[in-house]
Amino acid sequence: MSKEHTDMPKDKGLDHTLQLLKEGYFFIMNRKDKYDSRIFETKLLGEKAICLIGKEEAALFYNNDKFSRKGAAPGRIQKTLFGQGGVQGLDGEEHHHRKAMFMSLMTKEHLSEIQNMTKEEWRKELNNQSEEVNVYNTSKLILTRLALRFTGVPFKEEEAEQWVDELSDMFENAADIGPKHWKARMSRNKAEDWMMDLVERVRNREVQVNQNRALHQFSFHTDLQGELLDKKIVAVELLNLLRPIVAIAVYVDFLVLALHDYPEEVEKLKDSDKEKLLHFVQEVRRYYPFFPFTTARVKESFDWNGYNFKEGTLVLLDLYGTNHDPALWSNPGQFYPDRFEEWQASPFDFIPQGGGEFDIGHRCAGEWITIDILKETLDYFVNEISFEFPTQDFKFSMNDIPALPESKVEIRNIKVK
Repeated sequence: MSKEHTDMPKDKGLDHTLQLLKEGYFFIMNRKDKYDSRIFETKLLGEKAICLIGKEEAALFYNNDKFSRKGAAPGRIQKTLFGQGGVQGLDGEEHHHRKAMFMSLMTKEHLSEIQNMTKEEWRKELNNQSEEVNVYNTSKLILTRLALRFTGVPFKEEEAEQWVDELSDMFENAADIGPKHWKARMSRNKAEDWMMDLVERVRNREVQVNQNRALHQFSFHTDLQGELLDKKIVAVELLNLLRPIVAIAVYVDFLVLALHDYPEEVEKLKDSDKEKLLHFVQEVRRYYPFFPFTTARVKESFDWNGYNFKEGTLVLLDLYGTNHDPALWSNPGQFYPDRFEEWQASPFDFIPQGGGEFDIGHRCAGEWITIDILKETLDYFVNEISFEFPTQDFKFSMNDIPALPESKVEIRNIKVK
C-alpha cells in the first residue's frame, strides 16, 4: 500500500444526517460541486462515510473484491425496505447463488407474461373510466395484483387493497422517522409473518400453487449446503419481488407526468416501434428521481487514485447524480429520449436502480421487469386510450424520498381509442 495519500475533501461539522434529509437527492451532488470532487468524506448517523459520484467511481463501487454489501444498509432500512437476510446484503458465492434464484425468473417467457399482465390490468382498471383517476394510487393497485399473480401468491380480489397498503409502507416510509417509520416496520412484520405461514403450507403440500412461480420455486430453493432456506428468508425474498414491483408506481407517475410536460415527445410515440417506447422509458428512468444512492462497506483497506479507503468504512454511490452527470450526459437537465439512440450501454453510467453486471454483480435483478412494465404502460396510455389532465399541482420536491408530484397526477375522461 502506498504511504502517500491525497487528502480527501471533508464535510465540516459533527454529523450531516439532517442535511441529507433536508437536501434529499441533491446531497451528494451539492458537495461534488462545492469541493469540485467526485469523492468526499462526510458523517452520517454518527459514522464516517465516503460519497462517490460518476462512472469510474461506480465501477470502483461495484468491484466485489473491494466492497461488501453485508451490514451496509442502515438497520432501519433493513427493517422496512429490504428485510433482514435478503439478497441485497449478501456477498460472494452466497450472493451469486441467491441471485440466481431471482434471475431464473427473468426468462423470455416470464417477461412476456409480465407484458401481457400489465396490459390486462390497465384495461381492467381504466377502460372507459370517466371519473377522475389518481395515477399513482391506481398504479399501486394494478401493480400489486400483477405482482401477486406473477409470483403465484394466492389472493382474493378484496385482499388486494390490504396488500397495497402493506407493500407501499415498505418503500414510501422506509426513510422516515417517527410514526411513519414504525408503521412501515409493522407492515413488513405483518407481511413476513403471513408469507412465512404460506411458505410452510406450500412445503407441507397444504396449498397447491403453480410450480413455475416464485412462491413455489423460492419455497424449495436450497442454499449452498443443499438445505432449504429458512422460511423467514423465503418470506423476505418473496417480498423483495413484490415490493419493488409495486414501487414501479413511482416511475409510472413520472411517466404520465412526462406525457403532460413533453407533448412534442409524445407525438413520436404514436403507433411507433418498440425502440421509441424504450427510449422514452429509459429517459424517464434517467431524468426523474427514484433511488437517491446505494451503500456498501470497504472489505479491506486499499488505495484508489491516491485516496485511502479504510476497512469497514461506509460508502455511498450517488445514483441520481451519476444519471445527471454532465461528464456523461449531454444537457442532463433536459428531457431528451433520443439520447438513448446513441447511448453506448454501460453498467456504470446509467444506474437508476443500481449498477454493475446482472449475473456477477449487484445490479437489480428486476430491472428488466421494470422496463417491460413501463413500456407496456406507456404504449397503453399513448396508443390505446385518450384522457385529459385536470388543473393540478405537478411540482415535486427533491427532498422527499421517494419524490412524487404533489397531485400524484390526476387524469379524467378516459376513453378507449
